[in-house]
Amino acid sequence: MSQIEFINLHKHFGHRQILTGTNLVLNGGYCSLLSGTNGAGKSTLLRICAGLEKPDQGEVDIGLGQQAWKRYRHTLQLETVYLHQQPYMFDGTVMQNLAYALPRSTPQPKHKQLVSEALAWAELESIASNSAKTLSGGERQRVAIARAWLRKPTVMLLDEPTTNMDQEARRRTIRLLHSLKEQGIALLVASHDPKHFYSLTNSWLELSAGRIEDMFSVNELADNVIPIPSSQQAIR
Repeated sequence: MSQIEFINLHKHFGHRQILTGTNLVLNGGYCSLLSGTNGAGKSTLLRICAGLEKPDQGEVDIGLGQQAWKRYRHTLQLETVYLHQQPYMFDGTVMQNLAYALPRSTPQPKHKQLVSEALAWAELESIASNSAKTLSGGERQRVAIARAWLRKPTVMLLDEPTTNMDQEARRRTIRLLHSLKEQGIALLVASHDPKHFYSLTNSWLELSAGRIEDMFSVNELADNVIPIPSSQQAIR
């Protein structure tokens, strides 16, 4: 599924209309940055895209023609991962938290190998045996991203992924997102502070009055990009 399109999404809560005919296209290896005021509906949109929140109306096209959202709900849940700004950590170690992403049927040697690869990929080896409940916000986010990576999604939806992080934690997280993008995963990043994601972004979207507007393309962002130093290039 190299492209997924959401068409004419509508959603209301009570008398409040959140989405009013929202359209969105996500492409593999492409990152869209989604901004909007608090309460604009960014989190609601991400949850609908992940198959977790039912829209009042809307269709999805994964390359097989437009179908009602409910027709593809299960596919969305299998192919996409939604990461909350405060990732949930299970009881146990970092290593055990990563293991939750793998099917129980995975042979033990392969299971151990995949977890080790995820630890190395996300630079978590030094805290592999630490209790996940004691991690900092940046460490939790990297564990959540690595756990999602083990599921091999085609789309990753991130809701304020660097909130309350210091500069180094933010850089580490964004390096992981660069790596995901290079692997062909479609990214949609919702943030109220978009400047941190300019180096990652192909297009900047704004959710306003229930609809998405194109703000800037990657070329228009070029003069404002926050580069990643050469010593900290994206992990491959």
